[in-house]
Order: sequence, then C-alpha cells, then structure tokens
Amino acid sequence: MTDVSPAVSADSTAEVSVLDTLFHSELGGHEQVVLCQDRPTGLKAVIAIHSTALGPALGGTRFHAYAGHPRPEEAALRDALNLARGMSYKNALAGLEHGGGKAVIIGDPLRIKTEDLLLAYGRFVASLGGRYVTACDVGTYVQDMDVVARECRWTTGRSPEQGGAGDSSVLTAFGVFQGMRACAEHRWGSPDLAGRTVGVAGVGKVGHLLVGHLVEAGAEVVITDVRAESVERVRAAHPGVTVAADTDALIRTPGLDIYAPCALGGALSDATVPVLTAGVVCGAANNQLDHPGIEKDLADRGILYAPDYVVNSGGVIQVADELRGFDFARAKEKATEIHGTALEIFRQADRAGVPPAAAADRIAEQRMAAARRRGAS
Repeated sequence: MTDVSPAVSADSTAEVSVLDTLFHSELGGHEQVVLCQDRPTGLKAVIAIHSTALGPALGGTRFHAYAGHPRPEEAALRDALNLARGMSYKNALAGLEHGGGKAVIIGDPLRIKTEDLLLAYGRFVASLGGRYVTACDVGTYVQDMDVVARECRWTTGRSPEQGGAGDSSVLTAFGVFQGMRACAEHRWGSPDLAGRTVGVAGVGKVGHLLVGHLVEAGAEVVITDVRAESVERVRAAHPGVTVAADTDALIRTPGLDIYAPCALGGALSDATVPVLTAGVVCGAANNQLDHPGIEKDLADRGILYAPDYVVNSGGVIQVADELRGFDFARAKEKATEIHGTALEIFRQADRAGVPPAAAADRIAEQRMAAARRRGAS
C-alpha cells in the first residue's frame, strides 16, 4: 500500500516521477511509502517501509537537505527507498524480529530542526500504528529521539535517562570489529588482528571507537577524516596512529591489510577499487558499493569484501534491544554473533562461486521468504 501526500497533485510531474520510482525502478517492491508534510513546522518527510515479513520495520530517521540536487524531494525519496531495503536485509542477517524501514526529513537540520517539527514527525510515525519503529541516523541524535518519543511510543535510540540505550555507535563499532576478525580468519586463518595494518577513513561517531578496538587488538592504524578536529581527537587518545593526507592517499598506502570505510556511502567505486592496496574491505559506512557490479570487481581483484549491512548491524541490534528493556550485556552478546554470520557468508560465497555481497543478499532473502510463507500458512 502506498500513501501519497495530497500536497502532490495527481497530474503533476513530481507524482509521475514518484510513481515511476516506486513501481518501475530497481528500488521498488516496498510495502508502504508515506509522504509527510506539516506546514506550520516546515516538516517534509518520507517514511519508507520495505518489509514487515520478519516483524515491524525498524530503521533510523535521516535529516538531510540534499543541497545541490535539482529535486531534493525526489532525492530524499530514492534515499529512503534504498535505505529501507537495506534495513530489511540488515535486520534479517542480524537475526532480529524486524523488517526494514527508513525515514528522511528533508532540510538542513542546523537551520530547520525544532522541537515542534520533531513532535509533528513523531505524530506521523505514530499514525502508522507500530508498522515502523524509528531511531537515529545521519542528522538526528539521541536527544531528538527523546522528543519524538513524546508523541510516538514506537521510538528507540533514546537517552538512558529516558529509558533508552543511548548512543548506538558503541555497538556499531564493536560489530565492525567482529566483522574484521571474521575477515582475518577467512583470509589469513586467524581472527587475530595484531600486526595487521588497518586504514580507517572517517573517524567520527563510529570510526573513532573502531580505532580504539583496533589499537587494543595490536593493529597498526592509519586514519583520515575531512574534519581536522576528528583526527586530533583520535591522535590525542591514540598517539601511535598514523594520519594519511586524505582518503585517496589512505587507500594507496603500501602494506595496507584492511580498508575500513566509515564515512559516507559510495566509497568503493570505479575510481577507488583499482588502486586499493588492501586485501580486505570491512567498514561501518552504509551503501559502500557505488553501483552494482563493484562487488564483482573487488572479487576479481582478490579483495575480500565484508557486506556493509552485515558488519555494521551492531547499532540496530542495540536499538532493537531497547524495545525489550535495554540490557547492554545482552545486546553486546548478540552483536558478537556478527563474527559467525560473516564467516558463514564467506563460506557460502566460496561454495557458490559468488561475491560475499551476493551470498549475503541470498541468505537475507531466504529468511524473509521463509517468514512470509509462515505468515501465509
């Protein structure tokens, strides 16, 4: 079922584009898409529910302006559709009883984010009756979810003071570290990362925590970030790290064993894959593959790629646990399973002669299909 806001007229070019994206593009197949608008607060948002086969759709709320796009609303829609689909796969492989959803609030959060806007957004989420559970994403934070939760009980990623799990970056970084251990075990026969050289591109919320795990494990770490203050924070905590001039210099670093993209999506592209020196890619960023086919390019070069939505699922494991009454030890134990899940994906990929990304998709699709069959019986 698709809900289209009355603000989009039936004969408008915008709606033709929306419907084409929903029903005819490779991003289609979603159960429900809601366009939300609240004129008094300036709220414009998209909520995309890809699947509820495994349970209520769970995924964060992105707050982004899409500056530079000629049609920001359409860019936001496509982002929501793509991210919601990714959450279905992520939640399936994380072993959660949740489907996939995602929301995008359109606008610059530094300019238009207000308490009233977040409350209005919470009312829209609540109107879905629990089909979609929201949380933090780019541009939204724990304190924002505390506000949204005042209007919507289907909100997670709240502060500990409000009964929530707090910053989900903690288990996101831990899960990526477990994924790296699985990569090392599959590639080099041991999960030990001591002595391995790991390049981390992006040392923000997740990246700087990942560096901590790597340093503790005895890895040699090379970092880069577009924000000088982020680099300096890591250097202050871990003086032994090396700093690369930029991402291009990082991926060309001689002797690099593992490359960890932890910033924006599209890090693995036609320009970057041919010059990667690392034999393994495992990072926290979402949507790392710039376009379909990049996963085969990596495999053809002998580079082991850990599917991003598998290894960065520690955050969603953390916020999902909050819905049960948050227990950090229980959530961390669940995130530890990322190691075994990644290993199984690598094994199935080798047996089938396909890239790990294809094997991961296949496993997730099988789990969702099995859940649909159970629901229909």
